[in-house]
Amino acid sequence: MPEKPRTPEADLAFLRSIVEGGGPKGHLTLGVAYLAGGLLYGGQCLFHIGQFMGWIRWPDLANLAVVVGVLLAFTAVMVWSVREDRRAPQPGPMATRTMNAAFSATGMANLAIVAIFGAGAVREQDFSIWLYYPAVVFAFQAAAWYVAWELKKRIWMLAVAIGGWLTAAALGLLVRDPGPYLVVCTAALFLLFAAPGWVMTRDALKARAAR
Repeated sequence: MPEKPRTPEADLAFLRSIVEGGGPKGHLTLGVAYLAGGLLYGGQCLFHIGQFMGWIRWPDLANLAVVVGVLLAFTAVMVWSVREDRRAPQPGPMATRTMNAAFSATGMANLAIVAIFGAGAVREQDFSIWLYYPAVVFAFQAAAWYVAWELKKRIWMLAVAIGGWLTAAALGLLVRDPGPYLVVCTAALFLLFAAPGWVMTRDALKARAAR
C-alpha cells in the first residue's frame, strides 16, 4: 500500500510534538532540568554575591563544598527526572529518536563550549574568559526559545527568548565587572531558567494526570 504523502500540517504537528516533549504525556526531564538548574545555580550565584559583598567569609574548602554540592544536587535531580520519564509511556519511535538526538547534540555543543572557554581561560591565566561561557549559553537558549515560540506562539516563550538575548549581551559586556555580572546572572537564572522550568513541569504533570 503506497505511503500517504506528508503535508505541511503533519510536519508542523510533528515539530510541535518535539517542542512539547514527545506528545500528550509531556516530558518531565526538560522542565525539571530548567527548574532545578535555575534554582540551584541561581542560589549559587546568590552565594557568590554574598562573598563579593563580604557578607560570607568561609574557608576555601567550604566554598568548594558549596560549588560541588550544587553540581551533585543538579546531577541527582537529572537522574531522577530521566528515570521518571522512562516509567511513563514513550512517544513514537521517530519522536523518541529525535528527542534523544536533540539532547545529545545539545550536550556535545556544551562540552565543546566548555573546552573552548575553559582552555582559553587556563592558557591566558584570565578567569574573565571563562565568564563568557554563560553568555553563550544564554544566547543558545534564546535561539531555542525563539524556535519554540515560532511553533507554539506562546507569548511567554518569546519573552524568554528576548530575555536570553538581552542577558547574553549584558553578560558579555560585564565580564570585567563582577558585581553587576553576578546580579544579572542571578536574575536571569531565576527568571529565564527556573520560571520556564516550573511552567513546563506543571504542564507535564497536568498532561500525565489527564491520561
